[in-house]
Amino acid sequence: MTRTKRGYIAHRRRNKIRLFTSNFFGGNSRRTRSIIQQKLRALASSHRDRDRQKRNFRRLWITRINASIRENLLSFNYNKLINHLYKRKVLINRKILAQIAILNKNCLYTISNNIQSTT
Repeated sequence: MTRTKRGYIAHRRRNKIRLFTSNFFGGNSRRTRSIIQQKLRALASSHRDRDRQKRNFRRLWITRINASIRENLLSFNYNKLINHLYKRKVLINRKILAQIAILNKNCLYTISNNIQSTT
């Protein structure tokens, strides 16, 4: 029997997957079986790590705010600051508070003093 070539659709499907994995290392960018497995693994990792990234940034912001507050005020910590912010209904999220803590410590100091004085 003569050899038959596979059709156009199969080539197109594999080429689409190859474009996704073209920058992977070694055989993971060349062999079809490895390409399919690595693509599934990469997509699963990216989905998992999107949530992990949000978690890590929140932890970073909390650490920055707490460090900045402890630098300025010895009797005040992160937990009390957030509690007082919620009580006063001040709508500043942790990301903005962390940026204020890094860029403008005087502003964070005045916010915490105003909140503490009205308590």
